Amino acid sequence: MPDPFLSVAFVVPLQGPTGIYGPSCLACGELAVEQLNAATGIAGRQVELVVVDAGRPAAEVAAEVGRLVDSGRVHAIAGWHISAVRQAITRRVGGRVVYAFAAMHEGSDETPGVFMIGERPINQLLPAVEWMREELGQRRWAIVGNDYVFPRVTGATARLALQGTASAVVSETYVPLGTSNFRDVVADLGRQPVDGVVMLLMGQDAVHFNRAFARAGLSGSITRLSPAVEENTLLGAGAAANEGLYAAAAYFDTLATPESIELARAYYARWGRWAPTLNAVGESCYEAIWFLARLGEVCGALDVASVQRLADGHFYSSPRGLVRLAGNLLDQDVFVAAADGLEFRVEEQIARAH
Repeated sequence: MPDPFLSVAFVVPLQGPTGIYGPSCLACGELAVEQLNAATGIAGRQVELVVVDAGRPAAEVAAEVGRLVDSGRVHAIAGWHISAVRQAITRRVGGRVVYAFAAMHEGSDETPGVFMIGERPINQLLPAVEWMREELGQRRWAIVGNDYVFPRVTGATARLALQGTASAVVSETYVPLGTSNFRDVVADLGRQPVDGVVMLLMGQDAVHFNRAFARAGLSGSITRLSPAVEENTLLGAGAAANEGLYAAAAYFDTLATPESIELARAYYARWGRWAPTLNAVGESCYEAIWFLARLGEVCGALDVASVQRLADGHFYSSPRGLVRLAGNLLDQDVFVAAADGLEFRVEEQIARAH
């Protein structure tokens, strides 16, 4: 008898530096499943999430996902986690099940069945740097990031893309994931001739950096720009540490589009006013589950062979607005926002799905 459930390995961080995102991921993922199961599920089957803690070492996460796939316990993978975890998972089970990777990413992964549905430098960081130059006059950038694939590749992409332009990357510093002491890094920034810092730090690391940055008195003279800072990071650092901080993302809790307002209405109706923060990371998890449903609807099934039927250039509507599939990448509208105390004030749209 066919399994009535379609089980998804929901790979999200519950501990470590990125564990700060976990409650938002779980709440948004569960909301998506409840909405789908109230209708037709995915490809006619009810959906269940099998939560895998992505806050552990990448090899441990991949081993658990591998056991779930090997046993037939799960039929797809989705969630927000760092690219190092994604690479470990694809080495273990790549090409065997459909995989909706929700996080912003460095730009490509050709593994069959992998869909990269987050933002990438070409439509997120680089347009934001251009906006910062035009609106605020920032031209000389220092990069401070965690030492793994996404920050390293994104930093190199920014450095190369800005060569020959009015902006430039003048220094790059990478620290281990889990760094809490940024005193020396911040002191070095204070001695550099820079206008802004591109922060490629994740979760709690970004919280520690922002606190140290503010304590050093740099907030008034050097701006910060991040593709990864979201509302939990603002709450963790505190309002006093958020002056001069900007973020670029496809979603903010204060984004006042019809699509984002509808998600917020459903989210707070389900979880109440004390719900985990609705943010870009949580929304990306919601997006990933609904993306699997879209694949099932259009392709008739959710296996790697079937999803090849999804035409390049396929458009659909989501909480991010109109999005477009380009190969296995998703194009979406992207916005730049300024930290305003403990929330973001959306300033301008800087990229469009095309």
